[in-house]
Amino acid sequence: MINKNFWKKKKVLVTGHTGFKGGWLSLWMKTLGAEVAGYSLDPITKKNFFDLTGIKKIFKLDYRNNIQNFNCLKNCIDDFKPEIIFHLAAQPQVLQSYNEPLDTVRTNVIGTANLLEISRNKKFIKSIVIVTTDKVYKNSEKKIRFSEEDSLGGDDLYSSSKACADIISSSYLKSFYSKNYFKLATVRAGNCIGGGDWTKYRLLTDSSEAFLKSKKLIVRNPYSQRPWQHVLEPLAGYIILAQKLHSKKGINFCGAWNFGPNRKNHITVRMFAELFKVKMKSSSKIYLKRNSDKKEKLFLDLDSKKSKKKLNWRSFLNIDHTLQLTADWYLAHKQKKNMLKISSDQIKEFMRISKKK
Repeated sequence: MINKNFWKKKKVLVTGHTGFKGGWLSLWMKTLGAEVAGYSLDPITKKNFFDLTGIKKIFKLDYRNNIQNFNCLKNCIDDFKPEIIFHLAAQPQVLQSYNEPLDTVRTNVIGTANLLEISRNKKFIKSIVIVTTDKVYKNSEKKIRFSEEDSLGGDDLYSSSKACADIISSSYLKSFYSKNYFKLATVRAGNCIGGGDWTKYRLLTDSSEAFLKSKKLIVRNPYSQRPWQHVLEPLAGYIILAQKLHSKKGINFCGAWNFGPNRKNHITVRMFAELFKVKMKSSSKIYLKRNSDKKEKLFLDLDSKKSKKKLNWRSFLNIDHTLQLTADWYLAHKQKKNMLKISSDQIKEFMRISKKK
């Protein structure tokens, strides 16, 4: 369970804080009473969660630079002296990795290594959570559930770069953790959705834009099945894990962790679009594009038994509730409501519901 008292006045650094997932996590940290700093590039899209919620004002320090820049990242960490670090800065897209392969590797691999190398001799750091992806696993599409012990791999540059980040994190953990003050873990989640995501090449981005304007939506790979989950669900797991890493028995919580959705939330891309259209109250037409020239895996499934057993974490939002929360956010934005309040209220409501589960 998330302990609000634990987070009060904790100094937390979020890399990638201007991104979709990093923005939600930063706001959650502030809601819990933490002092938050961020390190990231500027938002990469004109519309984005960071700007539309106005969360810039919640940060004690707001660093804008590339995670590839060792010295700038070191200055940030030395200045702020975070007790807890969530590392989310990344090139987060499979299709983008085809367009910019070298930058994907530099960001996801070297950027992670930079953070680990800078942090390993800092006594003020107590726990680090490195966010990777469900795509780190070697996937031969046999429809198996991947556990934390399964082999890592990746056919595309995005997946392989995140697998490398995971492996490097494990190597730092095994090589240096006994000599350090902090504890280290990596986390893997499913296809996260929620309000405020306008990242390129994402179904949510395309569908929300189309449905808000009643325009046609072209869906690629309509029969690919994805492990959809609301962004707040894995973030809750990351927060609980950071608490555990910070404890006296933190060494028992080092390593890799899965935070995947229930299998009932695994639906096809086509079904997602059709259900989301209803939630968005849209009259748009949906067109299916059966083939894509950039191959992505058809099936992904995470086994999260470890998180359920050792962290008492649960994925409890069904696909209907997940899509409704997401649609509510975009519709509120269309109505020009206070999106900081809307987002904060969704976090508070999620925490309220989670206590009953």
